[in-house]
Amino acid sequence: MKHKEIISAAIIALGICVLGWFVKAGIDDFVNKDRRVCVKGLAEQEVAADKVTWPIVSKEVGNDLPSLYDRIGATQGKIKNFLTAAGITADELTENAPAVADLSAREYGDRNMPYRYIVTSVITVTSKDVSKVRGIMARQGDLLKEGVAIVDGGYENPVKYEFVAFREMKPTMMQEAITNAEKTAEQFAENSHSRLNKIISADQGQFSIEDRDSNTPWIKKVRVVTTITYSLKN
Repeated sequence: MKHKEIISAAIIALGICVLGWFVKAGIDDFVNKDRRVCVKGLAEQEVAADKVTWPIVSKEVGNDLPSLYDRIGATQGKIKNFLTAAGITADELTENAPAVADLSAREYGDRNMPYRYIVTSVITVTSKDVSKVRGIMARQGDLLKEGVAIVDGGYENPVKYEFVAFREMKPTMMQEAITNAEKTAEQFAENSHSRLNKIISADQGQFSIEDRDSNTPWIKKVRVVTTITYSLKN
């Protein structure tokens, strides 16, 4: 009988201890539930573009369509010869059909224009060899010797530089952003005489790719910002 009483007392004592632990944990959680810090982690890197799209625009004006098509065809031939001689391959070239604008068919405009038609041709170079294409761009003046004037593509046909290998560097940059966020949170915790606890929430990070500046669009700035919320503890 006495033995049973000892066992019962031990069980009750153990139960009281466990209950006390849960009560303490609950109080700690209640006290610390609003103790948190939300920080942002940033990672940036400058990279060279690995793809370029170069639309080469030429125009011919006149009143006789057959002769205009002959002239634009000759111009396209000279441009393609120039490009292939400079090392552009056939699979890097795309030739669009010439576009014709009939000025006399426009409802509004100057009716005293000395010509009726404008024929526009676009030959597009798309290449992963950005350095090669940029070197050819610098030699466009050679086409003037052939009687070919390259016109500005404007907003419809801009030169476009891209960084397509972006996916390969995402994990590394994301890890760097998380590490920087954690360092900021640790500093905050130290200043508030606390310690970092577990992560409450985190986003996947906002990635952006922009030109480094307007003068060097072939240099890209890759940036990621992640937001992480940590709980704090004493």
